[in-house]
Amino acid sequence: MGAPKRFVQGRLPGLFLLICGLVFASGCAGRQPTGPAGFPVKDPHSFSRPAEVSVTHLTLLLDVDFETRTIKGEAAWRIRNPGGVRELWLDTRGLTIRRVQLFEDGRISEGSFSLGERKPLLGQSLLVRIEPGTKEVLIAYETTGEADALQWLAARQTAGKKEPFLFTQSQAILARTWLPCQDTPAVRFTYTAAVEVPGSLSAVMSAGRKGDPKELPGGRKRFLFEMPQAIPSYLMALAVGDLGFRPLGRRSGVYAEPAVVESAAWEFADTEKMMEACEELFGPYRWGRYDILVLPPSFPFGGMENPRLTFATPTILAGDRSLVALVAHELAHSWSGNLVTNATWDDFWLNEGFTVYLEHRIMERLYGKEYDEMLARLGLDELSETIQELLEDHPADTHLKLDLDGRDPDDGMTDVAYEKGYFFLRMLEDAFGRERWDIFLRSYFDRFSFQPMTTEGFLAFLDKGLLAGDRTLAKKLRIDEWVYGPGLPANLPLVRSEALKKTAAAAGYFAAGLGAEALKTDGWTTHEWLHFLRHLPAGLAADRLGDLDRVFGLTASKNSEILCQWFLAALPAGYSPVMKPLESFLVNVGRRKFLSPLYRELAKTPGGLKRAREIYARARPGYHPVAIGTLDEILGWKD
Repeated sequence: MGAPKRFVQGRLPGLFLLICGLVFASGCAGRQPTGPAGFPVKDPHSFSRPAEVSVTHLTLLLDVDFETRTIKGEAAWRIRNPGGVRELWLDTRGLTIRRVQLFEDGRISEGSFSLGERKPLLGQSLLVRIEPGTKEVLIAYETTGEADALQWLAARQTAGKKEPFLFTQSQAILARTWLPCQDTPAVRFTYTAAVEVPGSLSAVMSAGRKGDPKELPGGRKRFLFEMPQAIPSYLMALAVGDLGFRPLGRRSGVYAEPAVVESAAWEFADTEKMMEACEELFGPYRWGRYDILVLPPSFPFGGMENPRLTFATPTILAGDRSLVALVAHELAHSWSGNLVTNATWDDFWLNEGFTVYLEHRIMERLYGKEYDEMLARLGLDELSETIQELLEDHPADTHLKLDLDGRDPDDGMTDVAYEKGYFFLRMLEDAFGRERWDIFLRSYFDRFSFQPMTTEGFLAFLDKGLLAGDRTLAKKLRIDEWVYGPGLPANLPLVRSEALKKTAAAAGYFAAGLGAEALKTDGWTTHEWLHFLRHLPAGLAADRLGDLDRVFGLTASKNSEILCQWFLAALPAGYSPVMKPLESFLVNVGRRKFLSPLYRELAKTPGGLKRAREIYARARPGYHPVAIGTLDEILGWKD
C-alpha cells in the first residue's frame, strides 16, 4: 500500500502548471475577494508578516502514504508583494522542508530558505528569500510524527473495519503541521489541490471536487479539488477513507463510511431546510455546496466548520434527530466565522458567539421558540458552571475579548466564547428589536464578507450602525462589561423554558423519594433528559440511581449526550453497573467534550485515578492529539 516515490525534484513544474491551467480556466484567481487594507493587528500565534508579503492562492500536491503515515507535499504559493520586499515568512511545525523554488514569468529558479528557532506551540518560522518580482514560491516538504493536525486510523478503528482512515483538524494553529502556510486567520487564500491516495480509498477536502478521480500506476488514484472562495488556513481540511455519499438536497449531501451513511442521511434530512432558513435571515449562502462528513469516533470535536464540508462526530447520530442543532451550528459558520472571520484567536467569540446566535435563530425558525429556549437554558447552565470555575483562577478568561499571547489558542475555546457571546448578541437584539437587529446583522455579513474582523472593528460597526455614537446608551447596555469584563453582566437576557422547569421539578420529586415509575417522562426530548439528570443531587444513593436505570435503561442509552450525563450522575454515587459501559465509552469515543468531564469525575472516586489512568493507557493511542493534550493534563499523564 506504500506510495510510489513520484514526488521528486524536477517533477513539480509539469503537474503544477497543469493544475494552474485548471485555476486560470475557471477564473477563480480573479474572483478572490479583497480584504481590508493592511493588517492592523499582529497575530501572536503566527511568525508570518502578511503586512509585507501575503499569500493569495495555493496550488497543492499531496501524496498520502498510510504505510509510513506521512504526507509528501508540494505547495506553490502565489504571493502579493506590493513593497517589493525580499522575505516571505511562513509558519511550520515539525515539517521537513526538502526544497524551495521561485517562479517568475514561466521561469523556475532555486530558492534559499532557513528555519527559525523552535518554539513551544508555535513551531518554527520558515523564511524564504524572494526577489521583488517573484510571483510564486514552491515548497517541497514532508510531514512527520509531530503533525498534530493529522490522525491516522487503522482499519480496526473505523466503522467498516476494512480500510484505514485519515483526517485533519487544522483549527486553531495546526495547519502548519501539515502545510507550510501563513497560519493566521487574518490571511485568506484560494486553492487547488491534487491528492494521491490508495486506489481503494476516496479523498475529500474543504473544496469542490473537479471531475472523477484518475487511475494511476501502482493501484493509486488522484483526486482534483478547487476552492474558489478565499479561506484562512485553519479551514484547510482533508479526509481519506472508505466513503459513501448520499444527497440531502439540491446542494447538500453527506459522506460517511458505508456502514454509517444511510443512518447519517436520515439524521440530517433537514439540512436543506436549515440552509433556506439561514438564507432568509442572513443573506445568500456563498459557498456553492454544503456537505457533511461523518468521521470515525476519534474525532475530538462535535463538528468542524470546514467550508463546503463540515466534519461531524458520529456521536450526534442519536437515531431521533434530537442532536441536529450541531448541524445548524456548523452550517451557521458559513456566515459567522467562515465568511467574516476572527482576525486573531483573541477575537474567537466573533466566530463562535455569532454562530451560536445564528444556530438559535435556525432552531427557532424550524422547531419553535419553546424548543429553542430549552437549548438556551442548557447553554446558560453550562456557561454558568464554566464561569464559576474560571473566576477562581483565570477571571480574564471569562471576558469575550481574550489575551492569549504566549498561550495555546485552545485555552480560549470555552463556553465563554460560545454562550456568553450568544447572550451578548441576544441582549442587543432585545435592546434594539429583532427587525432593526436583523437588518444590522445582515449588513455586517455583507459589508465584511471574506474579511478578518477584530472585536474593536465589530464594536465600531455596532457604534455606527445601532448606537449612533450614544455613549450613554452603550453604558446602559453595559457593552464594555460584556466584552472586556468578567462574568455575566446584570442585563443578562432572561431564558424561560416551561418544559425544563417541569423536568427540574421532576428531579426534585425523585430526589425526595418519588419512584422512577411515577415520573411522567412521555415525550421527553434529549434536552429534557439532560436537564433532569443535571438536577439530580450529587449525594443520591446508588439504589435510587438503580431505580432510574431499571425503569428507563439509561446505562444502555444509544444517545451519547444522555449517556455521558448519566455517567456523570452515577460516578459520585458509586453506582457500579455503569463502570464497564463507561470504560467501553471512554475507549471507543474520542469527543473531548465527553472525555474531559468523565475522566475528571472518575479520577475523584475512590481508587478512580488509578483506574482512569489504566483506561486511558488503552484508549490514548486512539485519541486525537487535540484530545490527548487536554487529557494528559487532567490525569497527570507522563509518557
